[in-house]
Order: sequence, then structure tokens, then C-alpha cells
Amino acid sequence: MERKIIDRMEKTGQITQEELSALLLCNDDKNMEYLAKRAREMTWRYYGNKIYIRGLIEFTNFCRNDCYYCGIRRSNGNAERYRLSEEDILSAAGLGYRLGFRTFVLQGGEDPWFTDEKICALVSALKSNYPDCAVTLSIGEKKRDSYQAYFDAGADRYLLRHETADEVHYGKLHPPVLSLSDRRQCLYDLKDIGYQTGCGFMVGSPGQTIKTLFKDLMLIKELSPHMVGIGPFIPHRDTPFSQEAPGTIERTLRLLSIIRLIHPRVLLPATTALGTIHPDGRRQGILAGANVVMPNLSPWHVREKYALYNGKVSSGGEAAEGLQALSEELKHIGYQIAVEIGHSKV
Repeated sequence: MERKIIDRMEKTGQITQEELSALLLCNDDKNMEYLAKRAREMTWRYYGNKIYIRGLIEFTNFCRNDCYYCGIRRSNGNAERYRLSEEDILSAAGLGYRLGFRTFVLQGGEDPWFTDEKICALVSALKSNYPDCAVTLSIGEKKRDSYQAYFDAGADRYLLRHETADEVHYGKLHPPVLSLSDRRQCLYDLKDIGYQTGCGFMVGSPGQTIKTLFKDLMLIKELSPHMVGIGPFIPHRDTPFSQEAPGTIERTLRLLSIIRLIHPRVLLPATTALGTIHPDGRRQGILAGANVVMPNLSPWHVREKYALYNGKVSSGGEAAEGLQALSEELKHIGYQIAVEIGHSKV
């Protein structure tokens, strides 16, 4: 039965909640290998064997929000806070450029110190110094005017995980001041302005069900984002969810493949969380249909401080300095690193 679901999903780009349940609860390894194979071949159809690299610069771990799952939440008094200077950020980008990166991702908490003017100045400086590079922002919920200002300054992409498309579930993960309706509005504002927009969610977050996951998939179909970032939920010791069980690599891989088949042209990262929960996670993610990796370009002295969850890896293939090793690893499974921005062949 599962193979029929997979074949129909590949042909139509559609999935029902019952079909999602069947695939996520399936105990037949051969059928799940078939799911990954179909997703992998779909990726090759649109992108060939290219894996797109993005240089991640985590420039502040201050955050005004108090999300229950996040290690840099406002009320975590154990977090060692930092902000990178513009000089630090441009230096990290310079290192990345010399290593071959042509997309920089500025990621941080929702830090009020970084005003719109400061963000625009950072974006403008990056575009001025590296005009052949794309700049991606991942700095949370903002007003539409702010998003427009960043775009006008030269920002190309914006990543904003929706975390869950179910309103009740959203309330279990976030304090009452945050709402799913606001998060959705931000995503639609970003697309309307002209950003290449990314959404995403944690797999296995507390309270998540197959029903909530189905709503996530329906939001992805409705929004039609350029990128979807998913990774397993991993608890952080200093959050209300410290004792919750983490998500699993198995379910994450299945959802990567499903997203690839229902939204074939999407850029789909093998996330750091996937590489954290399993030492072979990044490779398995690529073999399940992922085609983006984001090695860390942040200065070494701050990498461990940007601790969204326990044990976050920032060395080896997850580090920008490990790019050559990553390239060799990918060659072994038939892929090659691509530095360009990344569009499908169709």
C-alpha cells in the first residue's frame, strides 16, 4: 500500500492525512528506502547532483522572545550572550568568500539592539563587498516596512520557520504574545515583497501529532516557499522542554522525502539539527532528498554560545573550515558542491 501512496504522491504532488499516517507509521524498511529513492530521483530531476552551500553567520544570541523550546530564549539566565560587530560579520563573510561561499545567511535572535538601520547597513555592506553573493536573513518576525527596508538594502532571501501550522500546537510552543496568525502574515508579506522565502518546522516537538504535521504540509503547499527547513526537535537543558524526548532521525528523513515529492522544486536543507542527532544525519538527509547544507562561518569563540538546543554541532562538516572534507564526503555518494544561488533546471 505504501508504494502506491508514494507513486501517487510523486505523480500528483498531493497527500492526504491518512496517507501521511501510513507513511510515518510504516514498519517496512524496503518501502521507506523506496520513498527516499523516489525523493532523491526527484531532486536530481530538477537540480541534478548539486548540493548548494550557504555560509551561516550567527551574529547575535540576544532575543526578546521566550519560546519554550529555544536555548536563547529571553529568560534563560545561563545563556552567555554576545553580539558580533559589523567588522566581525564582514570578516566572517570574507573567510567564507575565500573558501568559495557565495550565499551568506545572517541568523540571530530577535535582538532589538540590531535596529532596522543597523540591519540595512549590514546588508548593504555585504552586497557592496561581495556583489556576486546572495544575502539571506533569518532574524524573526518584523513589521512589513522592516522587511521592505531590508529587501531594498539588498537582502535576497528570508528564512522564517513557522514551527507549526496548528494554532493550538503553536500555543504550546510559544508564550501568548506570539501567534500563528502573525507568523503566517510575516511569511506572506515576505513573499509579496519579493524575497525568496523559507518556512519550516521541528519534527517531534512536544504536542506534535500526525494531524499537526499534515497541517504543516498543507501550509507548505499553500505558501509554495522557495525553501523548507526541517530538523528534529532537540531539547535544551535550560528550557521548559528540557525533559522532553527528542525527535527522531527516521521521521525527519521520511518528512524530507515527502516534502520533496509534494513540492519538487523546493530547496531543502540537511540541517545542523539532523547532523547533531545522528553523526551520519547530513548524508542521510541528502539521500532522502535534501540539497542544501549550511556550514557555520561564525567566529569560533561564539559558536557554542548560539545554543538553540543541547549538543549543537559546529565543527567537522558542519563548519565552514570543513568544506573540503564535506566536498569529499559528498563525492562518495555521487554529489558535488555548488556555490551558486540555486534554482531548479525547470
